[in-house]
Amino acid sequence: MFRTSGLVSLTRRFAPFLWLVASGMVHAGEYDQREDVQAFAQEMQERHGFKKADVLAVLAQAEKKQNILDAIARPAEKAKPWKEYRKIFITDARIEGGVDFWLTHEDTLKSVSERYQVEPEMIVAIIGVETSYGKNTGSYRVIDALSTLAFDYPPRSPFFRQELQNFLLLAREQNQNPLTLTGSYAGAMGYGQFMPSSYRHYAADFNSDGFADIWKNTSDAIASVANYFKAHGWKQGEPVLARANISPEFDTSLLGSGFKPQYSLLELAPRGVAPVVGGLGTSRKAVLISQEGDYGTEYWLGFDNFYTITRYNNSSMYAMAAHQLADAIKSQHELRQKQAAAAAR
Repeated sequence: MFRTSGLVSLTRRFAPFLWLVASGMVHAGEYDQREDVQAFAQEMQERHGFKKADVLAVLAQAEKKQNILDAIARPAEKAKPWKEYRKIFITDARIEGGVDFWLTHEDTLKSVSERYQVEPEMIVAIIGVETSYGKNTGSYRVIDALSTLAFDYPPRSPFFRQELQNFLLLAREQNQNPLTLTGSYAGAMGYGQFMPSSYRHYAADFNSDGFADIWKNTSDAIASVANYFKAHGWKQGEPVLARANISPEFDTSLLGSGFKPQYSLLELAPRGVAPVVGGLGTSRKAVLISQEGDYGTEYWLGFDNFYTITRYNNSSMYAMAAHQLADAIKSQHELRQKQAAAAAR
């Protein structure tokens, strides 16, 4: 079944694949000869109306990359403790870069924030963590990344096969050449590093030019991040994290239970956990998080907005870094505004 958009013709839908065949680039490669890849191409034909030969023509150009397999085996979230992971993202350069990005795109961020009800500093921080404000969007061909992980990384091959499927659908829908798009070693693309499925679900055409461009159009990229947050339950003005006090006999079973808040602060109190700050009420739900900080184990309470950040990247350290970077960017942005106002007087 084809997704339709305006009066785009069938020929245009298949343009990237027809271009491949017409250019004589089809050849016998490693992937197109494999039985599992043949089965994948057959599925794309049966479920999504591709020609099997066209899918194999694309996959014939894909290259297995050992450096991709090496990279996914040692992500920073698993290889580093919080005290080291934090230092990667909470830096003067990234904070100042965030303020510069905010000031450059001030009008867009204001409009996007109003439309999607997501704070501008949070949007900026996500783009800062993901790509240093668009400076590092990845140099791997997406077709190589997704093919390598779909067919040669058994721990998560079902996930990456779905993403490869979505990538081919995306290329067809957006009239993109699947052999030229680049991204991260995991196949994430653009300013906000969207996986293909996220692109197809959440990418936003903010400037209404008929194309949600997360690669070069900063307005679309900013709106796409905000749309993702809104769709995953972000509540503007609500807290994200709070430091926690724990009693010596606190209930350790509260740790390691995922990132979705399950217990109210009222329920956590008799189990030895309470927020350091007040004013959060008693009915608000939270999840207890522990991290290895510079001065020993830190305990934090993550609220619903914290959970939303983990939907972007399923890591408590990622969510904490993004939140703390957002706070730092907001503070520095306010300082710059005060300095500019003082200089203008």
